[in-house]
Amino acid sequence: MVPIKPKMPISKIVSRGDAAAVARAARAEGKRVVFTNGCFDILHLGHVRYLTRAKTLGDVLIVGVNADDSVRRLGKGKDRHLNNENARAEVVAALGAVDYVVVFEEDTPLELIRLLQPHVLVKGGDWPADRIVGADEVLAGGGEVYSLPQEEGFSTTSLIAKIRKKSDEKNPSS
Repeated sequence: MVPIKPKMPISKIVSRGDAAAVARAARAEGKRVVFTNGCFDILHLGHVRYLTRAKTLGDVLIVGVNADDSVRRLGKGKDRHLNNENARAEVVAALGAVDYVVVFEEDTPLELIRLLQPHVLVKGGDWPADRIVGADEVLAGGGEVYSLPQEEGFSTTSLIAKIRKKSDEKNPSS
């Protein structure tokens, strides 16, 4: 019997230029492009459900992942990011709902949103629609903007706090 060699999958992690080409091709085929972004420092159930819901809003889901320097500038804490941008991008890309991942260096994804021109822009419920970066551009292009509800009890910040608390309980200071 001859062993079957699986085909190498095309990487879902793409450059900014390739992401733009994907978005153009999808639009030319009449498909709806959905864009969201985040740090995705420690992937958890809230992220998985959020990205799965985002995918239902269109045909192609492109996720922007903040580069390491960008995460540091966001003020999420002196010890963040926990995982580097390549690891975070690969974990997000492994999700079935995600079609493509692009890492961006800027503090906000505005330039990437302008480049991709998505039909749908999505953020988590901690972002009111009127504060979502790129909302004006997407709406001006006839697109839609959504602030999806968060999964109660799931956030990277709360997860880190929970880990620290458990660690402190096991290792009290003398």
